[in-house]
Amino acid sequence: MPRFDKISVLSKMAHAPVVPVFYHGDAAIACSVVKACYDGGVRAFEFTNRGDFAHEVFAEVVKYAAKECPELAVGVGSVVDASTASLFIQCGACFVVGPLFNPAVATVCNRRGVPYTPGCGTVSEVGAAQELGCDLCKIFPGDVLGPKFVKGLLAPMPWSRLMVTGGVEPVEENLTAWFNAGVFCVGMGSKLFPKDRIAAGDWQYITDKCKFSLNIISEIKK
Repeated sequence: MPRFDKISVLSKMAHAPVVPVFYHGDAAIACSVVKACYDGGVRAFEFTNRGDFAHEVFAEVVKYAAKECPELAVGVGSVVDASTASLFIQCGACFVVGPLFNPAVATVCNRRGVPYTPGCGTVSEVGAAQELGCDLCKIFPGDVLGPKFVKGLLAPMPWSRLMVTGGVEPVEENLTAWFNAGVFCVGMGSKLFPKDRIAAGDWQYITDKCKFSLNIISEIKK
């Protein structure tokens, strides 16, 4: 069962609007990354459903976070169908993210009170997702659509909460562009987790990047 409800999850994303996006097949490494992000101020973490037995690694991460990162909402990403959403919710996913919008996933998540953030690439997709109860929509791929897409969408639909993933970097210029455009939060993947840093076990680097990013965003939103 998820440890946090929909309102709590969205609140965490609002107050710490960086959602790390990460996958690793080694549960010990995944847990170390989760703790590094948590120490950097992150309060919502997206574990990507990518490799074989990803749900087993995810379950270990959820158990670890419950003890070592008590205020962290752990969610799952790259979910494209309802059965996968159900599996990860059973493993404790507090939110579900997808690269696309699947109404069947919305039904499963709504039934369990779990926020579903589908990937949307058009204004119509965002509108359709909102009609099915998606409080937060993912603009994806962000590096293709760009900040101008976010700003253009929000002009006629200012009530929209948008998370952008793809093309987000832990640097001032990039974060400023996205948050000035009006995003609710950002999903940050490879730019936050360089392969050489992961291989070296440089968890402090990740903690520092999370702190830096959150501080930058805080200044932007003043």
